[in-house]
Amino acid sequence: MAPISTPDAASPSIIERVQDFVGEHKKTIAIAAAAVAVAGVGVAYYASTSKPAAGGGAGDAVKSKEKKKKTGSKGAKKGSKKTNDADGPILEERKPKSAKVEDEKSDTYYDKLSAEEIASLPEQERSSIATSLKARGNAAYQARNFNDAAEFYTRAIQISPTPEPVFYSNRAACYVNMSPPKHELVVEDCDSALKLDPKYIKALNRRAMALEGLGRLEESLRDFTSATILDRFQNQTTANAVERVLKVLATEKAAAIMKEREPRLPSYTFISAYFAAFRPRALPTLPENPTTGDQTLLLGMQALEAADYVHAVTLINESIEQGISWDKGRAEALNLRGTFKFLMGEIPGAKADLEESVKLEPTFTQSLVKIASVHMEQGDPKAAFEAFEQAEKANSSDPDVWYHRGQVLFIMNEFQQAADNYTKSTELDENFVFSHIQLAVAQYKMGELAKSMATFRKTLRLFPTRSEPSNYYGELLLDQQRFEEAVEKFDRAIELEKNKTPSNVLPLVNKGLALYQWKQDIGAAERCCNEALRIDTECEAAVATLAQLSLQQSKIPEAVKMFERQAELARSEPELVSALTYQYATSAQVEFLKTYPDMAAQLNAIAQGMMGPQ
Repeated sequence: MAPISTPDAASPSIIERVQDFVGEHKKTIAIAAAAVAVAGVGVAYYASTSKPAAGGGAGDAVKSKEKKKKTGSKGAKKGSKKTNDADGPILEERKPKSAKVEDEKSDTYYDKLSAEEIASLPEQERSSIATSLKARGNAAYQARNFNDAAEFYTRAIQISPTPEPVFYSNRAACYVNMSPPKHELVVEDCDSALKLDPKYIKALNRRAMALEGLGRLEESLRDFTSATILDRFQNQTTANAVERVLKVLATEKAAAIMKEREPRLPSYTFISAYFAAFRPRALPTLPENPTTGDQTLLLGMQALEAADYVHAVTLINESIEQGISWDKGRAEALNLRGTFKFLMGEIPGAKADLEESVKLEPTFTQSLVKIASVHMEQGDPKAAFEAFEQAEKANSSDPDVWYHRGQVLFIMNEFQQAADNYTKSTELDENFVFSHIQLAVAQYKMGELAKSMATFRKTLRLFPTRSEPSNYYGELLLDQQRFEEAVEKFDRAIELEKNKTPSNVLPLVNKGLALYQWKQDIGAAERCCNEALRIDTECEAAVATLAQLSLQQSKIPEAVKMFERQAELARSEPELVSALTYQYATSAQVEFLKTYPDMAAQLNAIAQGMMGPQ
């Protein structure tokens, strides 16, 4: 079951839900994302894995796994060290054309002939010599004499009257197992093999391994993806390789991008959702003789109150540079600058500002609550709860302390404790809509369906002019596949948001997702998301949903563009890794279809087979 979104994390939750639904119900995510699927409740991506089966290039006569289990590799010594190449040439029994060996004496007899003498021999005899050399290479390889084996395959290549891809692929396997591996030569030999047989799966896998060793990860992913698809997603080892390379590629690229990226604000929808999770506070009273910095701070807070976030962050930064004359005002400014840094992904800077704010005002609970959020972002829940304890000691009657501790407990799946904190927050201030909503969601997650829906209905009565209860109640109904009722609630939320400028676009995205799940109406879903982007051009949830919808229609280039846009909008490094994972996986499929245009129809058939009946 996909998670119901929490108000201060709405966009990521919608992204999770659309990806989860697509991954479970539609073919293209498994195919178009190049064996990448969504796993669990977080935005984490893993390679799609199917039951393993032996795979090889077209025409390979590969021994079955059952036979190998019974007999082992022919001639292998008991306890001998395994080769680096799991698909070593011993298992490759491709027979070159006219590959009849005359007799065992030919093995040494032909060694004495010069190149000119061999070239003058009939083609059939040369083919026999090449086959004999291949057999000797296999024996040397099995004995782990990789240099000798490579030499035999080299002579087979030179003598054979027609190029044979297996000779190049087998020699590449020797280079893989040399110490250190000769990755460049592996790539060269596999290039030659694949020119002769573009669908030679073993050569693709070997080249992919060599490219991975050379750090050419995008090319490695391309080859592993091609091998996976050509093998009909049946090879566990290759599927694992897709996962491995994709993870390293996305992680490395994300780190490089974040290092160079200038800090920037996320979408209006994201910022609004974040600030809405804190109860509004009165503007500060300036000192009797305010400084320029004091007045600039007030202007910044007024801009924030008006949801003019761009001007708010500029003014707050300026106020600190100009100098603020009183501690409480400076603590407020540091709190807000730290908040904006947190929203822009500058986590260390955010933490420093928030901690300085608390030093100036030890009872400033909002800064302590936000410090807890920073600790959670850094994966340190213990420190987060310590910050909440400090905040509770500073002011146990602050309902935000209880609400945000409930949020952390909710994230950790401690739903009963989360519900207790939401209840306490509501007792302290019953006019905060999100405490009511989150209590209903926590009840739902605990399986208390009737109680949850009753809480939602009560919340709808208490806050008739707020869109959030209708939107999140709609999500609960959508999770139960009560599609028509869910769409009604989303429509109500959209209607209420029309009176706001700018409006919250998440109900539009939710409606699109509901129509897609309900009626498979991709056109209606796209219209909802495009309308959301017209209002908020940086809405991550709308971009992510459109990307997935493009995959469903096999509009792979459009999906790639959307994933690229999602990567641009990613606020944090983990979010960027997730977006890049889909981007690179989908791009790998684009490359596959360029290389194998004849496979488009077969790819669809494979997908249908993987899907089964809908």
